[in-house]
Amino acid sequence: MPQLALFATDIVAVTLLVFGLYFPRHRRRDLVAAYLGVNIGVMAVASSLGTSSAGTGLGLGLALFGVLSIIRLRSTELDQHEVAYYFSALALGILSALGGGPTWQVPAMMGLILLMMFIGDHPRLFRSYRRQSMLLDSAVTDQVALVAHLEQILGARVHSASIQRVDLVNDTTLVDVRYSHPSVQRAARGVVVTAASGGVPR
Repeated sequence: MPQLALFATDIVAVTLLVFGLYFPRHRRRDLVAAYLGVNIGVMAVASSLGTSSAGTGLGLGLALFGVLSIIRLRSTELDQHEVAYYFSALALGILSALGGGPTWQVPAMMGLILLMMFIGDHPRLFRSYRRQSMLLDSAVTDQVALVAHLEQILGARVHSASIQRVDLVNDTTLVDVRYSHPSVQRAARGVVVTAASGGVPR
């Protein structure tokens, strides 16, 4: 596939990634510029290095972008889904710059990235599951008692409770909790059943 066509495919793909998937779902405006800039920057540098005869220069350039991306990720607070979008934008840029092989290969790989992000970050996927850090006003060291206490507070089923810190002086416990709300699961099933029967939810 001609290089200009690959660049155009990348622009379409990153536009779908940022404006079709990420921003409508998460509404974080500052990362829009970050994803677009990383994608276009990687594509420009990798394509320039790829046209030279110095293969080591290409490898060094890509390694540099990897180091810069790690520094960027360490300099601000990003959720894991935002990290996934970050590296998806990187991958799209690299694919467009180094595209080779059959004509269908690069567009297919870009489409696969977009498809996996669409599915993996879909708001209906595991919608009842939550993760939260909680600071309890008591020092709890017994795991069974901790889970029971958390389920009572959250009104949810606790799947994992990892104690991060126990302060016996101030009588506090910092815990990382993974839990799910049965009511959300039942509501989701009710919507599906209602839609299938053609009724109106009450």
